[in-house]
Amino acid sequence: MSISHTLLGLLESGPRHGYDLKRAFDERFGHDRPLHYGQVYSTMSRLLKNGLVEVDGVESGGGPERKRYAITDAGITDVEGWLDTPEKPEPYLQSTLYTKVVLALLTERNAAGMLDSQRAEHLRLMRELTRRKQQGDLADQLICDHALFHLEADLRWLELTAARLDKLATEVRS
Repeated sequence: MSISHTLLGLLESGPRHGYDLKRAFDERFGHDRPLHYGQVYSTMSRLLKNGLVEVDGVESGGGPERKRYAITDAGITDVEGWLDTPEKPEPYLQSTLYTKVVLALLTERNAAGMLDSQRAEHLRLMRELTRRKQQGDLADQLICDHALFHLEADLRWLELTAARLDKLATEVRS
């Protein structure tokens, strides 16, 4: 995820302080991985330097000065370009799961047991995501569906690999 583009997009609704940006980001996108304040402020500093945001005001109070940031026209153009650019699909051709299976076979470890353990972990996470999806709002349901579909694809791959394990063992050991 592009944090800078996400913060810029959040600024399109109006100027905000770094604290407000972090809170909005965490509410919408950071359920599992909230932003650190340092990450917000370093990103805002870079966006300011690049002319994508400007300081809309500075407030002083009991603590450090609080800058309020506003998106510039260049920032709006940048967000539009990012939104209009399709994400590159990831083919997962260098999968850690595949690497583990091959290494287990090469070292004559229990690859079938490793696949079973992985399958159990995938199913555990799928149950957890399904519970979260049932309790969440539409945004949470959609992000859980995205993750569940990827896990389902992984499960299909695990089943296919388990069915071909003997043949793969012969190939990798020859």
